[in-house]
Amino acid sequence: MIRRTIQDHIMKFLFRGKVIILYGARRTGKTTLSKVILSEFGDSARYINCEILQYRQALQTTNTALLNDFLGNYRIIVLDEAQSIPDIGLTLKVLVDTRPDLQIIATGSSSFDMAQAISEPLTGRSRTFTLYPFSLSEISQDSHPVDWDARLDNILRFGMYPDVYGQTDEMAIEELRDIATNYLYKDVLQYHQLKRSDLLFKLLQALAFQMGHEVSYGELARLLGENHHTVRNYVELLEKSFVIYRLGSFSRNLRKEISKSFKVYFMDNGIRNSLINNYNPLWQRDDTGALWENFCVTERMKQLHNNRKFPNRYFWRTYDRKEIDYIEESGGELSAVEFKWNPAAKVKKPVEFLESYQKSGFTVVHRDNYRDFLL
Repeated sequence: MIRRTIQDHIMKFLFRGKVIILYGARRTGKTTLSKVILSEFGDSARYINCEILQYRQALQTTNTALLNDFLGNYRIIVLDEAQSIPDIGLTLKVLVDTRPDLQIIATGSSSFDMAQAISEPLTGRSRTFTLYPFSLSEISQDSHPVDWDARLDNILRFGMYPDVYGQTDEMAIEELRDIATNYLYKDVLQYHQLKRSDLLFKLLQALAFQMGHEVSYGELARLLGENHHTVRNYVELLEKSFVIYRLGSFSRNLRKEISKSFKVYFMDNGIRNSLINNYNPLWQRDDTGALWENFCVTERMKQLHNNRKFPNRYFWRTYDRKEIDYIEESGGELSAVEFKWNPAAKVKKPVEFLESYQKSGFTVVHRDNYRDFLL
């Protein structure tokens, strides 16, 4: 079993008077991680699947006597898929305030749904973590760097979901189809009560083809023939449901810097490829550069977040088409990065950016040196 990086961070925050909230898309391993943590506490631990009706009904109350009677005298309890419980935040608040001896870990596959339910009731009473698909640092625990390079082709094609990673091509495709269906039709449509499944799928396909490229809501609305506000709402829900995420544009000093557009990346290359039904080897593709950029930006995010680091992250472009793929801002310093699959590709140093922003550095990440950036 691959040990998840955030496990050690979660363990540090147990029994400190706060509910642990574990977000993440379905099939990223939240249940597995929760049970691994529970195994450390033997008979004093209990796992509860909140999607089971009888458990959901038992937890739909703020009556402390009823809650204590149902939960018993356990020391630590996992409430899995806690977004299934209406007003879960109020229930958790009561438990935190009346049972300081009890540690609760609540998991949820929809951050929007749970955040709406818990943000106000649990103010100051929770600590939040997000579980992503496997990261490069996690799979490196039991493999040699040479093996990672050999697996890069498959990782860029099929991604790093736990049930997908290491599978044969045929089984990986089957798993990805199943996961993509759960994304689209269970969490996003069911929990957010969206009525336009056709629009959602068209939007996802449009974003998949423009992955890593600069886009705007107006452009997407024109492409889909839909209302600007509807498209914006759907994009935000997809992000809050861990399907995609956005990078905003960096702009400080130059008039010609573009400041209102954004880039869209997918949380997993495999999910993106499933949307366009293209699992071809890299030598048969014309989007290898986009796949490489998505992989690098996403793996960098995993590496940072898994280690509880949250720098500002951007891309940069000017109206005269000077651009930088990725920028991190931390401690008043800027780190600019260009992504190239081919180590021999020629890259021009962004002189204008470096001169305009004195506390900045620049590097190129390619398939020969990516480990320095992602580990």
